[in-house]
Amino acid sequence: MNSIKILNILIVSGILIFSSCKDKNDNFVLPSIEEDVELGAQVAEQIENDPDQFPILDETEYPEAYTYLNNLLDYILTSGEVKYKEEFVWDIHIIENDSVLNAFATPGGYLYVYTGLIKYLDQEDDLMGVLGHEVAHSDLKHTTRNIQRQYGINIILQLITGENPSQLEQIAGQIAGTAAGLSFSRAFEEEADERSVEYLANTPYACNGAYSFFQKLLDEGQTGGTPEFLSTHPDPEDRVEDINVKADEIDCDTTPLAPASYEDFKNMLPQ
Repeated sequence: MNSIKILNILIVSGILIFSSCKDKNDNFVLPSIEEDVELGAQVAEQIENDPDQFPILDETEYPEAYTYLNNLLDYILTSGEVKYKEEFVWDIHIIENDSVLNAFATPGGYLYVYTGLIKYLDQEDDLMGVLGHEVAHSDLKHTTRNIQRQYGINIILQLITGENPSQLEQIAGQIAGTAAGLSFSRAFEEEADERSVEYLANTPYACNGAYSFFQKLLDEGQTGGTPEFLSTHPDPEDRVEDINVKADEIDCDTTPLAPASYEDFKNMLPQ
C-alpha cells in the first residue's frame, strides 16, 4: 500500500474514530478495515523476521500439514458467521515449539498455532474450537481494540506507517503472549468463546469444541498454567460451563466428529 493511499485512509478514519461513540467495552470505534489489515501485516512481518522466537514451519517443507490446517480453517470461514471473511487475509501459520500450548491471532486475520498445542489436543474438534476462538478475536477486532485502549490511536497509526519499529516489536510479543500486556478482558474472552460455538454450529464438528481444552486442563490439574491465548479470565471451570450453556442455548450438535486423521496430522509435524 503506497504512502499516499495510507495517508488518505488515516485522515478519513481519524475523523470517523474521534467523532464516534464508544462501544460496550469502552473503546472508541476502530480504525478502518484497511488499517486493521495493514496493522496485521506489520505485526506478521515482525513475527516472520524473528525466527528465534517464532520458528514458523515453512509451508513448502510441510505442505500436507498446511493443507490439512487450512481445510479446517475453511470450515469456519464458510460457516456464514465470520463478518470479515472476504476483507481479512485469514493466513494461518504453524510455530514449531512442542513446549508451548498456545495460539494467537493478529489484526486482519493472521493466525498462529504452536505444535505443542496441536499435539496436546486429543481430537480435531478440540482444535476446531481453538481455531474458532482465535478467528473470533480477529474478526471482532479484539487485538486492535486492546492496542487502542492501552496505547491510543496514534500508536496504531504509527505502527501502520512503520514509524515506530521498537513499539511494533513489543506489541508483536504481547499479541503472541511472550511479553506482558494486552491480555484480553473477561468480556472479550467470553465473546470469543461464544462466537466459536456459533461458528462450529454450522460445521460437522462439535459446536462446543472450545470447552474440551479447558476440561483437559482441569482434569490434569493444570489450570494455573493456562496459556495466554485462552487466559484464565474467567476461570476455566466457568468457561467450560459457559461454552456448554451457549451450545444448549442455540441447540447445536455437540457430538464430536473426531476423525482418525487428526493423528495423521500430528505425524505430519516435526517429531
